[in-house]
Amino acid sequence: MVIRPLTADDIGTVVEFSLRAWAPVFDSFRAALGVPIYTALFPDWESTQARAVEDVCRDDATAVWVADQQDRAVGFVAIRLEDGEIHMLAVDPDHQRQGIGSSLTSFAVERLREAGVTLAVVGTGGDPGHAPARRTYERAGFTAFPQVQYYKRLDG
Repeated sequence: MVIRPLTADDIGTVVEFSLRAWAPVFDSFRAALGVPIYTALFPDWESTQARAVEDVCRDDATAVWVADQQDRAVGFVAIRLEDGEIHMLAVDPDHQRQGIGSSLTSFAVERLREAGVTLAVVGTGGDPGHAPARRTYERAGFTAFPQVQYYKRLDG
């Protein structure tokens, strides 16, 4: 595996595997929130998420790299230097549990360090669907700060 800068040719692949990688997260959201709140928050998560990934890949303020295996992107990481943030990270489900997420996290942290960032941040969910992400970030030395957000439907 090689980590290299994202190219325009990678974007479709990155969007496609990201949606597959994040499907369990949205399933977890549905289970945790219940259908009425879930549908209010995520009426069409796939379209919204696809657009968000594509926007990040095309954003000049965001640095994006891919994990490449045999000339195909199988993971990606996006960082925002000005915020010291790992903004997005996903690994193709067909290539998970091979250390790619950990490698991308370490790579991103090193890029932030090289840029003079002294405090890196990454956000993820506390739901079961985000458990693999939490393990990856904790193994990389990040400290979790639990936060709770509440929702209530008011339209019925």
